[in-house]
Amino acid sequence: MSERETAQAINDRAAAWVARMDREGGDPVVRAELKAWLAGDDRRRGAYFRAKAAWTMLDRASVLGAGQAPSYEVAAAGGTRFPRRRLLWGGGGAIAAALVLGITGLDFLATPDQKIQTAIGEIRRVPLSDGSLAAVNTQTTLDVTMKPEVRQVALKDGEAWFQVAKDRARPFVVEIGDVRVRAVGTAFAVKRTAAGVDVQVTEGVVEIWRVGDEANIQRVKAGARALIAPDRAVAPLVAATEEIDNALAWRTGQLVFDGDSVAEAVAEFNRYNVRKIEVVDAGLGQQKMVGRFRTNEPDAFARAVATLMKARAEMHSDRIILSQN
Repeated sequence: MSERETAQAINDRAAAWVARMDREGGDPVVRAELKAWLAGDDRRRGAYFRAKAAWTMLDRASVLGAGQAPSYEVAAAGGTRFPRRRLLWGGGGAIAAALVLGITGLDFLATPDQKIQTAIGEIRRVPLSDGSLAAVNTQTTLDVTMKPEVRQVALKDGEAWFQVAKDRARPFVVEIGDVRVRAVGTAFAVKRTAAGVDVQVTEGVVEIWRVGDEANIQRVKAGARALIAPDRAVAPLVAATEEIDNALAWRTGQLVFDGDSVAEAVAEFNRYNVRKIEVVDAGLGQQKMVGRFRTNEPDAFARAVATLMKARAEMHSDRIILSQN
């Protein structure tokens, strides 16, 4: 994709693709071309989803007004009116205009609830219907609900990083139990653990509070991290950007350790792999290490530990055992 491609150009192209898929969607060549176009830029998936939602809602309006389709009109903000026939068969241009202006009475962004779930070792990048992007880590469950007044994501388990599309009229709120994290247009990660909720901000500012304690909202800026322990107030912890980047290396399928203990590193690897690593000597588990590894290569990690710390790595089909020589 050219770096000069604007958001408006992407919206226009997405609308044209929706119109084309309505006519030629059964052609595998056309589907392959669409897949290639979507893969060129994460923004394209969000734009295509919105255009498709608009198309669906307009088509639903046609069904509800059966028998009057030739004269049916949709009113957009500013007083502009579009005949449905022109909207559906005008090559996508009218849909693109509707996406920009906002269609009154047709809440095409109010999509049904979306459940996102990853298996052990699975890492996914999922475009949301509002143009936001969610990077979803291993063994994570998210429920996404888009409403006219708010965008809601419930993190049931695991960890996710969100690149939030700017929309001041509709805050983006992540719910983790009784903890709430609110943003408008920013980027941040949320992780649910036994120790509480870990929030890391990579761009912009987020607000964090507990339900019932809205008077104590904590603002956390980019480069900072907040840990919310169960039944305790939000406690922001300032952290260097590099430390946050290391903690979020999983987004590219990597794990970065910088002074972590072997036991801590093993616990991270075991989150991503069915084949578990066991450390049988407490002394070995306490030793510190530095390194960068792929999440799906526990054997490479074990060999590195064995070499660097003069330990032994026993490779079995179902597990890896680390011990002192």
